[in-house]
Amino acid sequence: MRCPRCHNLEDRVLDSRMIKDGRVIRRRRECLRCGHRFTTYERAEETMPLVIKKDGRREPYSREKILVGIRKAFEKRPVSAQQQEELVDEVERHLLSLGEKEVTSRLIGEKVMALIKEIDQVAYVRFASVYRRFRDLSDFIEELRTLMEATSQEEGLPSTPSRPKGSGKPSRVKDFLPRLPLEEGEDTESED
Repeated sequence: MRCPRCHNLEDRVLDSRMIKDGRVIRRRRECLRCGHRFTTYERAEETMPLVIKKDGRREPYSREKILVGIRKAFEKRPVSAQQQEELVDEVERHLLSLGEKEVTSRLIGEKVMALIKEIDQVAYVRFASVYRRFRDLSDFIEELRTLMEATSQEEGLPSTPSRPKGSGKPSRVKDFLPRLPLEEGEDTESED
């Protein structure tokens, strides 16, 4: 390996360690001419599938595109850059496990959303709003309702718990949301 300082090609390996679930080998090296120590990484060459866009175009997979979207979703959220990188690693492992030469952008987007949802619901709604191209507030509200129902079911709670009388604090999603015109078939509730 060429020394980054003196460009000599002779070195010795001081230490080798497997990282990233054994997919990468990190080697600590020392140049035999100048003594400079440096680190190299060795990994198997993995060919990511081509991405089929919504309009039918095909383009190379871009880790950076996914990472940019994830970073925007997790902005000012308590999720480290390392966790975000690991999320993208998980997406890539999934894509490689499919063994396909081409995958749809939809498949990638849905996988990213599912993984974000497990980590942070606020980031999930942010990502979903861009990915699903929410047009207006009603799209947000619908996604929030779906998320709240899923969360309630996972936790074994009713999807719209009632608030105790006199508490003054809303505990239902709809108490936080603006009143929208009722859709056909929805029942009206009496106000507290």
